[in-house]
Amino acid sequence: MEPFLGLLDALPPQMRDPVLFAIPFFLLLLVLEWTAARKLESLESADRAPAGSYHGRDAWTSLSMGLVSVATTAGWKFLALLGYVALYAYVAPWHLSPSKWYTWVIAIVGIDLLWYFYHRIAHRIRLIWATHQAHHSSQYFNFATALRQKWNNSGEILMWTPLPLLGVPPWMVFFAFSLNLIYQFWVHTERIDRMWRPIEFIFNTPSHHRVHHGMDPEYLDKNYAGIFILWDRLFGTYQEEVFRPHYGLTKQVDTFNIWKLQTHEYVAIGRDVRAARRWRDKLGYIFGPPGWAPREARRPVSSSAGATVAAEAGAP
Repeated sequence: MEPFLGLLDALPPQMRDPVLFAIPFFLLLLVLEWTAARKLESLESADRAPAGSYHGRDAWTSLSMGLVSVATTAGWKFLALLGYVALYAYVAPWHLSPSKWYTWVIAIVGIDLLWYFYHRIAHRIRLIWATHQAHHSSQYFNFATALRQKWNNSGEILMWTPLPLLGVPPWMVFFAFSLNLIYQFWVHTERIDRMWRPIEFIFNTPSHHRVHHGMDPEYLDKNYAGIFILWDRLFGTYQEEVFRPHYGLTKQVDTFNIWKLQTHEYVAIGRDVRAARRWRDKLGYIFGPPGWAPREARRPVSSSAGATVAAEAGAP
């Protein structure tokens, strides 16, 4: 780990993303969980994969997508930095001091609240869902799944703009988001059951996030929280875990090709838009919820994970 930290020390301070420092710990926890899963698989019997188990190709797919995401996220953050600095320097009515405790509270809580709304939007608008659905594409739920990240962060960087407008220094915006992302790693596991009730009430936990990744009708469009599950309780999207979820998309994408996993929904949108004859239908396929279809084409079935609109013909 020391050579890794030494390499980071050589980077300019603005490029020292806390997520990079956390990568060795991500990998250590992943290996420990993977090892425990292998030991326990022989002791468990079920009609599907045992809780917390790993599938080799699926895990390597998630790791590969995560590695590419490190590079793509850096590019999106560079673009965001240009905009945030301009907003902070020329538009913000005041500048908050990073030495004050309340600035950190505004940054961390603000990022988490904005993440909740972005995450909810990403499950309800198909064009944005296309950027996010790859994270939900695994039929397993473990620490490797946490690394199955999107490559298009354009929606997120737009969502954080209120913070530099409020005078939060741009570097603190990035730092707070990195802390949020690091927190969300540990909730991707089936090896941790329910926690102490006050923790379950306030914070996002593995139990809450298992619900979010479930493709069961009872679990769709629930538990969008990053750090604080309080947002879901407050805005009516909370769902308690009542049974072990089935993971993945309601229309599974059976491939380990990382390019197809990232782009197949864009291709599906393009196909639906070309086939639509009316402009309102074309716009519906783009900006409607996942699974949207013209009324005459709808059937009473569930659509993709993240939407309950009935439309098999348009489901991703």
